[in-house]
Amino acid sequence: MDDSRDQVPDDAARLAGYVDVWWQACDDFTTLLERVPAERWSTPTDLPGWDVHAVVAHTAHLEAVLAGAPEETVAIGEPSHVRGLLGAYTEQGVVARRDRTPDELITEIRESTTTRHTALLSDPPTDASARPERIFGGVPWTWERLLRNRPLDVWMHEQDVRRALGLPGGLDSAPARHTADYLTESLGLVVGKRVAPAPGTTVLLEVAGSPARAVVVGDDGRAQQVAPPSDPTVWLRLDREDFIVLAGGRRAPSSARVEGDQELGHRVLGAFAVTP
Repeated sequence: MDDSRDQVPDDAARLAGYVDVWWQACDDFTTLLERVPAERWSTPTDLPGWDVHAVVAHTAHLEAVLAGAPEETVAIGEPSHVRGLLGAYTEQGVVARRDRTPDELITEIRESTTTRHTALLSDPPTDASARPERIFGGVPWTWERLLRNRPLDVWMHEQDVRRALGLPGGLDSAPARHTADYLTESLGLVVGKRVAPAPGTTVLLEVAGSPARAVVVGDDGRAQQVAPPSDPTVWLRLDREDFIVLAGGRRAPSSARVEGDQELGHRVLGAFAVTP
């Protein structure tokens, strides 16, 4: 009897899990924003050109589009921090909301996410490889990628606001674990394609609170995931916050530990900015 189906995660259950984590991320984010005084919304964040207001406006933009709001087309000028078509697209949402009050942005996020959450519960996606009818910017994402990325994006922006305002927290929530675990999966891409060390090289990544990940570089130059070796070429250890600021391209980690090949380890760390 072929029991291979038992080895394949159920699409519907997995996608529903992503929706649950996204919903918590949205609630955590808006709850945090309610604590922020109006005069602090102009505080710069780690994201070039974006203050707290812009980070929140960006989140409101994407969630509104996913909930069915029309796409907005506004002139953005030529800001130095905008890179590429995706950057120009996201900047439109920020510029379109420049004059909105903090309460208006919080309300927009809550109304949009409530509308979308209700729709996802009443008609949940069941095929992870299918494409959603509604998506922002026309990106060619599947349900799997869209629903897996949304809690990551919302939680990363919660952390952007927390760091900017000196309000630490939220590092051990379900969205935090989801994001850190997800980003560790980029180890093979970073090592094999960006750093490209010699065949036989092994890299072990340990992020506090996430499963350890290790890759070995094959003769074809690709980095394949393997069980964590006892004596890797380089061993990288980071706490969760240091890892997400690194992988998110926000700032250099403050306390990364590199054991083994120091030069290789720092090259891997320097290439680990994997979010847009």
